[in-house]
Amino acid sequence: MSVILAANVGKIILSVLLAILVLLAMICVHEFGHFIAGRILKFKINEFAVGFGPAIFKRKGKKHGTVFSVRCFPLGGYCAFDGENDDGGEKKFADNGSALTKIGGAKALYEENEKPFNSQKPWKRIIVLVSGALMNYLFALFLILISYAAFGQACYKINAVEPSEIYSAEYSLAEGDVILGANGKQVYFATDIISALNGKGEGDTVVFSVLRGDKRQDVKVILRADCNFENSTQISRVWRALGAGTYEGEDGNLYWNVNSENVRFGFFDTIGRSFAYSFKTAGAIFKVLGELFTGNLAITNMGGPVTTIKVTSELASQGLQSFLQVAAYIGVNLAVFNLLPIPALDGSKVIFCLIEWIFKKPVPRKVEAAIHAAGFFLIIGFAVLVDILQFARC
Repeated sequence: MSVILAANVGKIILSVLLAILVLLAMICVHEFGHFIAGRILKFKINEFAVGFGPAIFKRKGKKHGTVFSVRCFPLGGYCAFDGENDDGGEKKFADNGSALTKIGGAKALYEENEKPFNSQKPWKRIIVLVSGALMNYLFALFLILISYAAFGQACYKINAVEPSEIYSAEYSLAEGDVILGANGKQVYFATDIISALNGKGEGDTVVFSVLRGDKRQDVKVILRADCNFENSTQISRVWRALGAGTYEGEDGNLYWNVNSENVRFGFFDTIGRSFAYSFKTAGAIFKVLGELFTGNLAITNMGGPVTTIKVTSELASQGLQSFLQVAAYIGVNLAVFNLLPIPALDGSKVIFCLIEWIFKKPVPRKVEAAIHAAGFFLIIGFAVLVDILQFARC
């Protein structure tokens, strides 16, 4: 018994470490995007750090003077730009001594060397700010391509169909059908089927593209229930409408007899579907956020850092494909979330840069800093709140 318990504990610890590794990797990729763009555009970068807290390793670059460090808490990282919280401008470069005048004055040296963040032009700052999210997306897309090439696309498979005297087999899905498309649209997530069926009623006919055996074909399916969805979590209504069968679990509850099956596609289809999957993932995130704001989705369906690590660890421990998929999802999630115009996030900082670009004058840095600080504490508070609600729900 003790051996089994130790093995289970070891598996849990490994899963949690994998989840932390995924989160750390995605955050570092994000910060690396800022770093690369900043280096190309000649921003002065003081430090690139992996993790937070006291440094356990530091090394200073000889050419640019940037400090590269590894810190003890592996739940983040940062790219510290020089002067990011300063007023900017050229005046602070004018007091560097008479040596500057020998090469054309303070302004000449200022233009030739790397500059502090707020001394750079707004359009350059915008590029640096969005590069983090762009790098997250590109890395996520790379992981999706690897997953699709190695394993194929995970599609929904109907393992059993509920027999019916009303609906003939000719207008129903069959046992073993793998769903590829619905109502003329490709299916990647359950939300795609929900969107395709939403508003349709019992008795309506919908064309599904399925893989039946080794052949892809279109099947006309008469819906067995109304499809009026309130939010994107009501997948049970989909399977009921499609007549999917159920089975009794070990806990005595009934579950839909639907699982996933990998389907391989040709080279160009794999690339196209990888891009489509990444766009769909971003779209699903926007959809969930929209449902939260409209009240169609309860806040209890959200999760904070603890819930994210818990779910990620569960999925990552299921195999390489699940690991790649959850890492890609987190990457796209970070890309989308960071570009939202919420104070403290990159999207909000882009807004301030646009204001400065348009009106030729920045918002006072102290005001901007206060707004971002307030946003940061609100985000932390929200993350803690949704985690508490999740645990209370359990």
